[in-house]
Amino acid sequence: MRSARNSRGGKVGVCGIRTSWNTIGDGEFFCEECGGDRNYRRRTGRRRFAVLGIPVLPRGCTGPVVECAACHTHFGVEVLERPTTARFSAMLRDGVHTVALALLCAGGTDSRAVLDRAVSAVRAAGYADCTAVQLVDLVEALAADTGRFMPEVNPEGTLLAIEIHEALEPLTPHLAPSGRESILLDAARIALADGAYSPNEMEVLGTVGNALGLAPDDTVRLIASARKVP
Repeated sequence: MRSARNSRGGKVGVCGIRTSWNTIGDGEFFCEECGGDRNYRRRTGRRRFAVLGIPVLPRGCTGPVVECAACHTHFGVEVLERPTTARFSAMLRDGVHTVALALLCAGGTDSRAVLDRAVSAVRAAGYADCTAVQLVDLVEALAADTGRFMPEVNPEGTLLAIEIHEALEPLTPHLAPSGRESILLDAARIALADGAYSPNEMEVLGTVGNALGLAPDDTVRLIASARKVP
């Protein structure tokens, strides 16, 4: 923008490009600049050539952009693909809960040690009020629908495996590699709470590793390493 000095020595804009913004939507997102969840405005703009602050000639459109309502930083709309802190916490909580139920379906609920380990994992993920009774009731409800169990002839085609993928795949891109490994290790420790892995538990753990985007060799390594932890 070209400028000139006024009688007081200050600069005044003579000509340049000005953008007028129009809000087309709003919501909540994770602002990287603020470092937390904030409200946003989704905006489009019209660029105009202005002389002495007066718009004269149109110069096309710009945007859409996402503007933080707090710091007013502009971001590309792809920033909305990142979940808010609250949404991420809910995704993690639901993912761990689904994995715990899958392992209880595969290995049974007779072992108190397994139940205690599952409750501990689910509580740590965010379900602070989770109890063993609640998990057993859910497993029994799932048992009533036999299609949710993993039949030995075709475990990949079961609804239970599908639910694991549906719970973990949206979460996976937002987890660091150590976070993905941690979920699988916690799942393995649930299965090991009453002794060695059963074939069905191994099947579930393999599905979990796949849903987390872990390489097959890494999944095998982590499942084996869980045996070495007291």
